[in-house]
Amino acid sequence: MKIQVLGPLSAEVNGGSIVPTAAKPRQILSLMALYPGRVIPVPMLMEEIWGSEPPQSALTTLQTYILQLRRRLGTAMGPSAPGSAKEVLATRHGGYLLQIPDGSVDVHDYERLMREGQAAFEVGNNAVSAERFRAALDLWSGPALVDVRVGPILQIEVLRLEESRLVTVERRIDADLRLGRHAELLAELTDLTARHPQHEGLHSQVMVALYRSGRQAAALEVYRKLRVRLIDELGVEPSPQLQRLHQAMLTVDPQLDVLAGPRRSSTFDLFAA
Repeated sequence: MKIQVLGPLSAEVNGGSIVPTAAKPRQILSLMALYPGRVIPVPMLMEEIWGSEPPQSALTTLQTYILQLRRRLGTAMGPSAPGSAKEVLATRHGGYLLQIPDGSVDVHDYERLMREGQAAFEVGNNAVSAERFRAALDLWSGPALVDVRVGPILQIEVLRLEESRLVTVERRIDADLRLGRHAELLAELTDLTARHPQHEGLHSQVMVALYRSGRQAAALEVYRKLRVRLIDELGVEPSPQLQRLHQAMLTVDPQLDVLAGPRRSSTFDLFAA
């Protein structure tokens, strides 16, 4: 079985899709796919589907959804499969279990590549770090579970994954900046800062990329616009790190020309206290 949640939901067995068309079974499959090999308690499944007010028939209806998923799974597995659909989508005391390896779900490959990228980043292996982060991001084909109606449990998971994706983008850009790819990053960073207009980390990166591309004035203008936005919208000044980065650009600090900087530092933390 191969399941993808980093984009539209996809689940295939022997090349055949087992993704149901009905919304609630799709939610069940999505939630169980995020935790392969773990029992998902019945109350958790009910909360995802119906929120805090499940109907009186909730347990019976949930069992019906599980049976529907098993039928689709069994059809795709075929009669000659070594195990049965009931063994793959198993009933356990108090819940249900999707018995598949972690590597069957794209999110677990993503998290593994992300950890490898971070480990390489922390020891200064920038080329490997950038490659691992890029491979992790290539697994995404859109917003997580973009075609699934999410309840309260999946909503938290989707938010967590989207935040992780943005952090991975930041770390990949940090590695690319260390490798001297500042000019190549400008278009991407311009788009990212437009999409995340209050994100100081991304703004620090575009400032450094512009500065190292010989565009000091443009880098300072990025800071000015961000400062105005933060004051107008939130009533706060930029963080001390960003203020020190701005001051370093005003004084042409030689540290800005060092591609690697401190081994464990992100661009945002280049001038941390």
